[in-house]
Amino acid sequence: MKEFDFEGSNESKKELVVNLNSEGISIENGFVFNGESFSQKDVFCCEGVIKNINDNFCDEVYKIDANGILVSPGFIDLHVHLREPGFEYKETIKTGTAAAVAGGFTTVCSMPNLNPVPDNKKNLKIQQDIIKKDARCRVFPFMSITTNRNGEKIVLPHEGSIGISDDGDGVQDDNVMARAMMQAKKTNTLISAHCEDKKLVDPLGCIHDGIYSQKNGFIGISSVSEYNQIERDLKLVKKTGCKYHVCHLSTKEGIHLVRRAKSDGLPVTCEVTPHHLLLCEDDIKDDGSFKMAPPLRSRNDKEALIEGLLDGTIDAIATDHAPHTVYEKEKGLLGSAMGIVGLECAFSVLYTDLVLKNIISLEKLLFLMTFSPAKIIGAKCGVYSGNNADITLIDPKKEWTIKSCNFFSKGKSTPFEGKKVKGKIIYTIVDGKIAYNSPK
Repeated sequence: MKEFDFEGSNESKKELVVNLNSEGISIENGFVFNGESFSQKDVFCCEGVIKNINDNFCDEVYKIDANGILVSPGFIDLHVHLREPGFEYKETIKTGTAAAVAGGFTTVCSMPNLNPVPDNKKNLKIQQDIIKKDARCRVFPFMSITTNRNGEKIVLPHEGSIGISDDGDGVQDDNVMARAMMQAKKTNTLISAHCEDKKLVDPLGCIHDGIYSQKNGFIGISSVSEYNQIERDLKLVKKTGCKYHVCHLSTKEGIHLVRRAKSDGLPVTCEVTPHHLLLCEDDIKDDGSFKMAPPLRSRNDKEALIEGLLDGTIDAIATDHAPHTVYEKEKGLLGSAMGIVGLECAFSVLYTDLVLKNIISLEKLLFLMTFSPAKIIGAKCGVYSGNNADITLIDPKKEWTIKSCNFFSKGKSTPFEGKKVKGKIIYTIVDGKIAYNSPK
C-alpha cells in the first residue's frame, strides 16, 4: 500500500515549547481536512476561535510549522469512562482527559457508571464541577436512563448532559425502555443504548442459551444477547421516533438490523470500537487486556463491521475507554474486570491497520472520528473561520510503539501493547490553547 502522499518534508519541523504568553496560534503549511479532502493552507487561532488568516487580532502568536502534517478537526469520542466521581482509583477526569488530548481528542462524552450516578441535577453538578476544574478537553456527560441505573424509574435529563444511557447494564425491561423513549422524544434527548440481554449472561460472562462463540477454550458472551435488544429497541424507535444510538456495536446481526432501520428512515446511529474492528476471537489470549464487553467476536462479525464502515451503516468510531487498576486486570480472562483503555492509541492503530492496508481511506477514518460524531451530538465541527479552535495535528509518517507504561491514563490494559504503529498526534489544541504537544 502506498502511504498517503503529502508533499513537503517534516524534517525541518521544529520541536517547540509552548509559549504560555502567546495569545494566538498560527499553524502554517499544514494539510487541512475539510470533511472530504485535504488542502494545504495556514490556520490562525485567536481568542479561542479560528480566524481568517488576515484577521490578526493577537499581538503574541505561537507559530507551528506544519509542513507535511495533517490538520484535522479535534477528534470526538462518544463513549468514554472517566470514572470520577466514585472510582478515582481507576481514573480521574484529569488523567482521563490528559489521555484524551494525547490521543488527539478534543471532545469526549462520559458515561454515567459513577458514584453517585448522575441521575439528577445535584449529582450531575458534582461531575460538572470537577470537569470545570480539571478537564483538559471538552467533556459532555451522559446522565443515566434510570435512577441509579437500576432499570426501573425513568430519569429526567437536565441541562449540561449530552443524552442518557444505562451503559454497562442496559435497560432490561421492555416497558421501561418504551417509557424512556417516549420521554426522550418529548425532550429531544439522545438515548445511547448498551444492548445486552442480561437473561443470557451470568456474572462470569458465560451464557445460558447454548449459543456462543468458543475459541481456545474460552466461552464468550453470546451474540444474541446483543442483537436481541437492538431488535427490541428498533421496534420501539419506530413507534416513538426518538433519537437512538447503539453503543459499541459488535455483531453482524446488529449491523444488519441498524442498516435496515436506516433504510426505513429511522433516527438511528451507531458506533464501533477500534478493538472490534481490528481484533476477533482468534486473537484472544488468557490475559485481562482481552476482556471487554462486548467481547471480541468472530472473524465474520469483524468483517461485517468493516463492511458497515464502508457502506455508511456505522456512524462513528468510539473507544469505550474503560480503565481499571493493574490488580483488576491481571487475573486472566475469567477473573479480570471488563474493559480496556483506548484513547491514546485509537487513531494510530486504525490508521496502521485500516488506512495503510488500503481497507478504508484516511478521509473516511477522520470523518468517522470528527464530523460524523459531531453531527450525532449536535456540535459544530471543522477547521473553519468562526468555529471553536479545537484542532488535532498528526504526523502520518511518524512510527512509534504502543507502550502503556507511557500512557497518561491510570489504566494500562490494552490488547495493542507492544504494537508498532504509524501516525502520531503532534499537537492537540482545545479552545485555542495547546492541550498537548508530543515529545521527541
